[in-house]
Amino acid sequence: MNEHRRDLIAGALPDVAGHVHDEPQGTLDWVGMSDIAMPITLLDVDGQQTAQAAIQLYVNLGDSHAKGIHMSRLYRTMGSALAEAPLTPSSLELLLQEMRATHEGISTDALIEFAFELLLNKPALVSDNSGWNRYPIRLRGELRDGTIGIEQEVVVHYSSTCPASAALARSVIQEQFTEDFEERENLEANEVKAWLGSQQGIVATPHGQRSAATVKVQLRPGLAYFPIARLVQDIEDVLGTPVQTAVKREDEQEFARRNGQNPMFCEDSARRIKQLLMTEADVDDFLIHVEHFESLHAHNAVSMVAKGIPNGYRATPV
Repeated sequence: MNEHRRDLIAGALPDVAGHVHDEPQGTLDWVGMSDIAMPITLLDVDGQQTAQAAIQLYVNLGDSHAKGIHMSRLYRTMGSALAEAPLTPSSLELLLQEMRATHEGISTDALIEFAFELLLNKPALVSDNSGWNRYPIRLRGELRDGTIGIEQEVVVHYSSTCPASAALARSVIQEQFTEDFEERENLEANEVKAWLGSQQGIVATPHGQRSAATVKVQLRPGLAYFPIARLVQDIEDVLGTPVQTAVKREDEQEFARRNGQNPMFCEDSARRIKQLLMTEADVDDFLIHVEHFESLHAHNAVSMVAKGIPNGYRATPV
């Protein structure tokens, strides 16, 4: 179909969304679309990253006489922007302004969010192996009342050994040692070493669990890239026991050693991440949600903390 005929047909089709009400019908906070499937390319500190995203995008309906918005305008504007260049905090700010401009006169605010899993190649702890780990990510931009905010959220999974359980396990081992050797006056080092390496010696082990830290940050304006991979690495380093991918026996032994020397309550995990983010130059605000999926209890242990700036994030259970 040639362009002239297409324009003629489009001009003859009814545009119900463009109609106006004779009487005011009330304004709406957000109108748009959710769960849009689209591949995206974004710029991270390590270069371009690609992902399959679920996207939601909205504008407000501030004109009480307008019947509705033109959702196709939002979709086309987003598609064109994502096809032109990798997504960055700056290009996301520009996209929000373009979304608002598509509904000039009836909209003043705009919002867009990208949810996806980012694959990062992580080296093994000791061996020369490596493997891909996946990290749930949310990038969100919001233009409201003339102010733009860019958020980045990442989920990092790690292992946590319970400090209380570790202390109780050591107590049981001490009791077993006393029982096994209380009649002995002199012990050879090799005999004790063999006992420590036996199932008879290590009669109790502390409980541990897979855990998750969900970290949302408000990025400072003007960043040239999303600091996703770097923030993930910093969080994993400060926690000390991130989940592993490719593992040989020497890697598993190192993982056990790290867990044994790094017991953590959920309070410990949240405080470590908070201390890290308090010195993060690219972050204006943050919200941390730590959850330990207990192996002892049928419930989970949770800690939450925000930076605590005026009018900033608040750590509120939902």
